[in-house]
Amino acid sequence: MKTILENDSEYVCNIQAPCFQKLNTEEVELIRSSKTQVLFRKGENLTKQGAFATYVLFIVSGIAKQHIEGDGTKSYSLRMVTPGEFVGLSSVFTKNTYSYSTVALTDVQAFLIENSSIMKVSRSNGEFAVNIIKRYCGQNSILFDTIRTLMYKQMNGRMAETLLYLNSIRVENIEVFGLLTRKDIAEFAGISTENAVKILKSFEKDKIVALDDKNITILKHEALEEISRHG
Repeated sequence: MKTILENDSEYVCNIQAPCFQKLNTEEVELIRSSKTQVLFRKGENLTKQGAFATYVLFIVSGIAKQHIEGDGTKSYSLRMVTPGEFVGLSSVFTKNTYSYSTVALTDVQAFLIENSSIMKVSRSNGEFAVNIIKRYCGQNSILFDTIRTLMYKQMNGRMAETLLYLNSIRVENIEVFGLLTRKDIAEFAGISTENAVKILKSFEKDKIVALDDKNITILKHEALEEISRHG
């Protein structure tokens, strides 16, 4: 992790999120004085599950993967984190540890903002608080959808939904599938790597997707949607 200073070429002056545009001069100064701009290199952890959380991250550029760590080498991927999103909001309003790990899939530039400042501004600025709550609820909604998929869909349906979700991620000219191993994709679908490979091969055989090394191209979007609904 590298701290980005004002004289660095990567330095970004302001946090470009709509909720921060609603702050008054005093609140802007509070946030500015409590934030640090950093660069996480590919493969570094932005957050570590169970670690003490003193700050929230706002992603400026790059892509990260959020996951829950299980026993041993097992983990379950929750979502991709892209520019304009927050990481660690739950640490402001509930427990003061991170509930998940977040790892950089590319170089990731982010603002680290002290939890206490987010809480203080939320108490004084209702519009800011409502925007933060909306973002937090949106993240929870994704988590509930993930749980629903794990509970009610079989492996083909999980894989189809995973491919549709990952294919929907749009960040500049980055090919998302090229950042992920088959193990990563399996962890999004909640299945073993072996089963993930088998299902992808069956989708390829049915000409639903095209496989080229790590890259995956969806050929029949509607067919995947149908498998996701009924799989």
